[in-house]
Amino acid sequence: MSSYFTDLAQQYIDGEWRPGTGSWDIIDFNPYDDEKLASITIATVDEVDQAYRAAARAQKEWAATNPYARRAVFEKALRLVEEREEEIAEAIVAELGGTRLKAAFELHLAKEFLRESVHLALAPEGRIIPSPVDGKENRVYREPVGVVGVISPFNFPFLLSLKSVAPALALGNGVVLKPHQNTPIVGGSLVAKILEDAGLPAGLLNVVITDIAEIGDAFIEHPIPKVISFTGSDQVGRHVATVCASLFKRAVLELGGNSALVVLDDADVDYAVDAAVFSRYVHQGQVCMAANRILVDRAVADEFTEKFVAKVRTLKAGDPRDPETVIGPVINARQADALTGVVEQALAEGATALVHGARRDNLVEPSVVTGLPAGSALLRQEVFGPVAFLVPFDGEEEAVRLVNDTPYGLSGAVHTGDVERGVRFAKRIDTGMFHVNDGTVHDEPIVPFGGEKHSGVGRLNGDTMLDAFTTTKWISVQHGRSGFPF
Repeated sequence: MSSYFTDLAQQYIDGEWRPGTGSWDIIDFNPYDDEKLASITIATVDEVDQAYRAAARAQKEWAATNPYARRAVFEKALRLVEEREEEIAEAIVAELGGTRLKAAFELHLAKEFLRESVHLALAPEGRIIPSPVDGKENRVYREPVGVVGVISPFNFPFLLSLKSVAPALALGNGVVLKPHQNTPIVGGSLVAKILEDAGLPAGLLNVVITDIAEIGDAFIEHPIPKVISFTGSDQVGRHVATVCASLFKRAVLELGGNSALVVLDDADVDYAVDAAVFSRYVHQGQVCMAANRILVDRAVADEFTEKFVAKVRTLKAGDPRDPETVIGPVINARQADALTGVVEQALAEGATALVHGARRDNLVEPSVVTGLPAGSALLRQEVFGPVAFLVPFDGEEEAVRLVNDTPYGLSGAVHTGDVERGVRFAKRIDTGMFHVNDGTVHDEPIVPFGGEKHSGVGRLNGDTMLDAFTTTKWISVQHGRSGFPF
């Protein structure tokens, strides 16, 4: 077992590694074999307060630091991730039940986002804007917001913690990070350790490992953070947004999805099958961008279904440490129970399981379901696991209607032999992201990432990080004298 689970099973507050003072422990389990990885005494409301105050104290000096010096921290952090890649991958496999393939995928993206953070340190630029008033000079400065609270999820915890933490720090802010209870090391302590070793000044990044049962809304209600960056479910995101709005905080919300992969009548069916299988089953389907629904034109539905089912049957489910494993465990028993319930509900509604995967503890094998009634609630909700719904349609108009018939609007994809037909189709879909002749699961460091409808508010990546984690200040200078009416 990685030493991370013994060395980093603590809170990280004001540059110190120390136990929490709560009355109970979070137990960190391997979701595949239930091995106990770590026991972490939770942080209390008082420790959340200490973390935010440490970040606020450290942030002023950090914001005044030459951005080239700030940049050096992230250059070193990138080198450390590269040097420790195998050990980090082992931790991802153990704590998340991620496969070797998934760990490599997450680490590749984490390194790309660290590279972008190196550039972000130098990105803020001021402007001088003309004035209708003679002699007036309007300067617009871009400044850090101050302190950012980050709440990260369990599915890609290393990547999705770094994705907000590193840019916020690079832009001159302090940060307090609360990782998901199921991934406290990979999503929390490990991020802090890498940045500490990279030379980040003490107090700037703090990690509190805790639970809302202990702290309630203290993390988001605290008066110090000006921005809360939350990645998780739309139900919790709605609550975060409500609390933030009532306190005049900015909320950046990356929420769930119910993405569709659409196969038009002129698609390359074999290629579409490959894209659809990856888009549904990568990391056991525990991906916000995963293709919950696979919509196929009836003209190619029989061929697609036969080939899709055949490929799904080849996916090996089992021990994520085995390089041959494609489907590892879901994160916990609650998720496994929910997925079993989804398939049972679909069958009760009259659907057919073309593949009906068995469940062994947290290991849920792939299922493929067809024939769901058009009004089924299952087609409109997010299913966070290896269950695919195949839905036939007649022509593009029906496909557009079906894709949009969900409260979510995160990602999606369309397959067609005519790229411009695909682009026209994509423009009609109410999503923040859509891909032509590819999968639904994509994230790139300089392309705006985010959703519409219940899938979120705001964007991350590239220039949008400036909108998320900085603010603008107008300072005018009057050269000469103004005239006043009284």
